[in-house]
Amino acid sequence: MNSDNAIDILLWVWFALTFLSTAYVAYDLFARTPAMKIMKWGWIFVTLYTGPVGFVVYWLSCREPGKTTHEKFIAPLWKQSVGSTIHCLAGDATGIIVAAAITSFLGLPMGIDLVVEYLAGFGFGLLIFQALFMRVMLGGSYWQAVKKVFFPEWVSMNAVMAGMIPVMVILMTRDMQAMEPTGARFWGIMSLASLVGAVIAYPVNWWLVKSHLKHGMGTERVLGKGGEKVAPLHPEMKTMENSAHEIETSRSNAADATSPRAMAQTRDVSAASKVVVALLTIVLLAGGVAVAARLGDMSMRAERNTMQMK
Repeated sequence: MNSDNAIDILLWVWFALTFLSTAYVAYDLFARTPAMKIMKWGWIFVTLYTGPVGFVVYWLSCREPGKTTHEKFIAPLWKQSVGSTIHCLAGDATGIIVAAAITSFLGLPMGIDLVVEYLAGFGFGLLIFQALFMRVMLGGSYWQAVKKVFFPEWVSMNAVMAGMIPVMVILMTRDMQAMEPTGARFWGIMSLASLVGAVIAYPVNWWLVKSHLKHGMGTERVLGKGGEKVAPLHPEMKTMENSAHEIETSRSNAADATSPRAMAQTRDVSAASKVVVALLTIVLLAGGVAVAARLGDMSMRAERNTMQMK
């Protein structure tokens, strides 16, 4: 068995595990774990992109371990930050991957591809996954929501692309078949790129959640319309009131990180801090592009590569 065949076999095993992981996460979210609706879909998308790794992260950070325990389980800041990263990656990676598939069919140079992918990922993440799906929680109109989430989405997107760009460019340069979205290697590289993007984006999302600039891992039992606490739906959930109180009074808990009131407290974050974080993400993005340009080919096109392989 040559190395190419081994890679293809490993990819199909990965895809099979990804299917099983995504099926389980989807079932668990809609059958037993009371995550917010947008987070349910976020986890499904991200598990589809990251396979068994996404499943493991879901199990450790979001899956409700027992009845009425979700609020306490997701309260630690690191889990809140995972939720923020998942929400970010679900929107951004979806736009990036769809754009990458389209631009490859058009035969655009990789350098142009990356610009289109950045704009598509940022646009989809900002306008759909953030502003549109979160407008009720943010307590305002759609365009007010766009304004509120613009900065957190932008710095998150910079970090995601800082991780995805080198992976896509370097690996596709070394394997021309991977430029074709009709092949398994294209999707394998997109999966790996999404994983690396999530790792780079996590520290940024940790800071955003800690600074109340972005929501964390919410739960629908505490966060109802507009993000306000709602009454327990079942008798066995009465103990939730005490849990909700603890969550609301803890800086690193779900209610505090996701409530509109907490998210509105941006005055606690200085403009200088925002500028520093923004500059750091720009440096990360520039570094990712530089590595890709140094070790990969920014001029390659899917159409040209296909012709070379014939």
